[in-house]
Amino acid sequence: MITEILDSSPKGIARAGELLRAGGLVAIPTETVYGLAANALDAAAVRKIFQAKGRPGDNPLIVHITETGQWASLVSSLPKKAIELAERFWPGPLTIILPKSEQVPYETSGGLDTVAVRCPSHPAARAVIEAAGVPLAAPSANLSGRPSPTTFAHTRAYLEGRVDALLDGGSCRVGVESTVVSLCGDVPRLLRPGGVTAAELREVLGSLEVDPAVTGGLRPGERAESPGMKYKHYAPRARIEIVDGSPEEFIEYVNSLGNTPGTCALCFDETEKYVKIPAVTYGSRYDRAAQARELFEALHRLDGLGAHRALAQMPGRAGVGLAVYNRLMRAAAFRVMTLPGPMVVGLTGPSGAGKSTVAGGLVERGFQLIDCDRLTRREDVYDSECIAALAQAFGQDVAPGGRLDRRKLAGRAFRDAGSVKLLGELTFPAITRAVRRELCGMDGPVLLDAPTLFESGLDSICRRILAVTAPEEVRIRRVMARDGLDEAEALARFSAQHPEEYYIQRADLAVDNGGGAVMDTELDRICAELKGDCR
Repeated sequence: MITEILDSSPKGIARAGELLRAGGLVAIPTETVYGLAANALDAAAVRKIFQAKGRPGDNPLIVHITETGQWASLVSSLPKKAIELAERFWPGPLTIILPKSEQVPYETSGGLDTVAVRCPSHPAARAVIEAAGVPLAAPSANLSGRPSPTTFAHTRAYLEGRVDALLDGGSCRVGVESTVVSLCGDVPRLLRPGGVTAAELREVLGSLEVDPAVTGGLRPGERAESPGMKYKHYAPRARIEIVDGSPEEFIEYVNSLGNTPGTCALCFDETEKYVKIPAVTYGSRYDRAAQARELFEALHRLDGLGAHRALAQMPGRAGVGLAVYNRLMRAAAFRVMTLPGPMVVGLTGPSGAGKSTVAGGLVERGFQLIDCDRLTRREDVYDSECIAALAQAFGQDVAPGGRLDRRKLAGRAFRDAGSVKLLGELTFPAITRAVRRELCGMDGPVLLDAPTLFESGLDSICRRILAVTAPEEVRIRRVMARDGLDEAEALARFSAQHPEEYYIQRADLAVDNGGGAVMDTELDRICAELKGDCR
């Protein structure tokens, strides 16, 4: 088959619409990944998608429209919650599943009585749908089971010679397929995570169940209700193995293997410089949106390197990170290697958030605790060289007779961001050594309560990170009462520290400790999830 190469000019868009109206296949860009489009209402055209991709016929497709007025004819009912979701997230990376109308052929729905619909935001995708004049079924434009294409080059490599046309629309902004939510049951259910997070969905829906298949496989005989649930997906030619360990543990394990031909590391940006084997990165550990954009490109690069085995650093599951985790798990066919040693959970958050209360609750639930605040008060943590450096930086009277006056040191060190930074540079090496000594001989889950977890570099020894938050007015009252400060002094201390969002963005889990009866329930949930990760 000769495949036409089109651009996103009006002429290219018009030609794509013409081919689609005639029952052809055209690969088009969306904001998530490239899709392979056909007339969603033409059963014969839809069957061509399955043939071109080698896709199993019971794997449902997503129907793409450009405005909500086109939705009603595709579904048998349109509940209020569906309309509210569309008003909030369309156009954008959200797919909504509802009972289908008779207009939608079973080829499009994968034999189900439901239909998945979304309204993309990519201008070229929207223009093609309008030019075609029909809703478009458009699964990812890859060969079945391979990594989804986020660039035109990926799409062309997969489909040239298999379809009627390919339309070049540049790189995809989101980088993972759309979030899929089903409204067909009593409680809305997340079937596939994507660019719209579970937390954002709950803001509209209230309650939301996360299907077990999001983090695991379907049970034998269970039917896939959404694309990306049933089959091994997104896999490069290399065998992916996910390594669950802290960054330090991952680096040590990978480097212990030596330079084995065909073995690569699939890791975060921060890790790459420490790895001694060929490495491909898929974003920063703390930028999950970047991980989503870069994951499929990284899987394609593994193929370019000719990798046979790829050891992947375990991603976090917060926010859009759940989508990254879901795709990487499926690319690895759920192969996870948990490294030996204690699972260290970093506990952090802004001043006054109530980290000690959360730590106490988790200790009651079986966690061991290393309290860095308590550790920093021990005289044996700081050697004479460190104490002398502190006296030189903040005044000799902060260490009279060679012993630290912690209250006086805090009064000077926390007056501005520059002083806080200097304090850290002088004390973090000593604190880190003390923490490592404490960890020796510990087993099971360990809670590392470290307000300066990231600044000190102690996050590199943590497999998971838990952020504790609370409303600012609550935190101010707590700090004033705890440290004998007036409100102006408390606010000055806050201004020298990171905002709450800094901790939330970097955490795998977060708990609001603003007070109330839900804290025990929240701690039970967190404890169950963290202990469940101890394999």
